[in-house]
Amino acid sequence: FQEIVPLNAGNVLVIEDNEPAARWLALINRTLNRTVDGDADIFCHKPSLSLDSTSSRSSSNLDASFSNRSGSAIFQSSLKSIRKPYMPTQRKLLKICNCSVEMPRKSYKDACFGCPQAHINETDSSEEDEVDDRSNNASGYVVDGVISSASASSDQLKYNLVSCKRMVGIFVTVWAKKELVPHIGHVRTSCVGRGVMGYLGNKGCISVSMTLHQTSFCFICSHLASGEKEGDELRRNSDVLEILRATQFPRICRRAGQRIPEKIIDHDRVIWLGDLNYRISLSYEDTKKLLTENNWDALFQKDQLNTERDSGRVFRDWSEEKIYFAPTYKYTFNSDSYSGETATSKKKRRTPAWCDRILWHGDGIAQSSYFRGESKFSDHRPVCGSFTVEVYLLDGKSKRRTSNTNIRIGAEELLPTSKNKVTKGAGTKTTK
Repeated sequence: FQEIVPLNAGNVLVIEDNEPAARWLALINRTLNRTVDGDADIFCHKPSLSLDSTSSRSSSNLDASFSNRSGSAIFQSSLKSIRKPYMPTQRKLLKICNCSVEMPRKSYKDACFGCPQAHINETDSSEEDEVDDRSNNASGYVVDGVISSASASSDQLKYNLVSCKRMVGIFVTVWAKKELVPHIGHVRTSCVGRGVMGYLGNKGCISVSMTLHQTSFCFICSHLASGEKEGDELRRNSDVLEILRATQFPRICRRAGQRIPEKIIDHDRVIWLGDLNYRISLSYEDTKKLLTENNWDALFQKDQLNTERDSGRVFRDWSEEKIYFAPTYKYTFNSDSYSGETATSKKKRRTPAWCDRILWHGDGIAQSSYFRGESKFSDHRPVCGSFTVEVYLLDGKSKRRTSNTNIRIGAEELLPTSKNKVTKGAGTKTTK
């Protein structure tokens, strides 16, 4: 998420308001861990190629959840205490090295998986969990005017929260199926501020690094520089380059010359998402004309991110699925109308654009869906993607790394089905 709180001076410099984060955690948990008989798909609408797409039934419930903010004292707790009920019972194990002793190390990809001893990162010490135990005894969090029970045993949850981090308005959560949690390790986070004075957190990114079995993953959620003036895209390019340069994950495995990735680009599978803020290099009138014609190809030719990638100035060697949905920014609140249609002056008018994007980097990863949602409580429309990835496993007999295509990222059963989806139970294959 981006802008879960207003990006004013108070939120940037002083106040930590965790109420929106607590609400989102409760809503995500309620959706992922709903009862068996609640089999209604929260993404029940199909991706629409029309500009005048209608809201899904689930969107109205989501809008109502955020229409009023209670200001309850329950949200004065730290994010560490709020997230605790959603995490595995042995949550400390997520942050340590879970390397296999027998695994031979021949390259950086094998680096961590031969460590003879697990090390806990100093920046993620056990003091965090001690603070959790002292700071909050609440048994749930207020969502839609009722208490959402989060204190039920973590062992009963189908999905567990693996990582949760907030920087001003940016908020990232990573969830995993319970049966995958024992195979996750080396969970680390890194924040890079690119806002006021070039380092405050009203703009920038949060990155989460982790390993699943013997494959390293990195998830980056960013909010890049805004603006639709000519040349503003170069500021966004600069943000991307600085994020790639400055993001540094703490070292966990300490054997000379052998370690898990500490930089974004060194991970096996990387997903970059968020409000990248790239605009369409056309006038409002020309953009609106192409929108009414649903001429996405003509619009995409003028998309700044597409242009900058083609020129090699940013996101070189990264991939993005083809876009078949209307621009996601900027909408009038609680409306299907772009803000330009209701703006009283040209200064307040914004040309519609695909600001919200999902890109990926690395081999063994393929995107199976890419669409937007229709919730109206923001001036952006949310964007969703599902992926199929290969994950390296350790062959117990030969000590070789093999890949398994059954492991999926995200709540894939909540997303529209794909004809090309790999069937569960497919075999493994040896990789070179």
